[in-house]
Amino acid sequence: MGQTGKIVIKIEGMSCGHCKAAVEKALKEVAGVTSAAVNLEKKEAVVTGSAELTALHQAIEEVGFDVVA
Repeated sequence: MGQTGKIVIKIEGMSCGHCKAAVEKALKEVAGVTSAAVNLEKKEAVVTGSAELTALHQAIEEVGFDVVA
């Protein structure tokens, strides 16, 4: 498991509420995630918990969005 805490992930490609919901759902299904909130205006997700960063990035990419390095 990764470290426990808050992770901010920049995401490209989201443009609507459906996009936001899809990313939040995907992130919440990752092992170790306590909560996930996506902000469309900031184009970022704030995730709390102990999930691995690579697993979070993979979940975002699997629903069709790009993680910004």
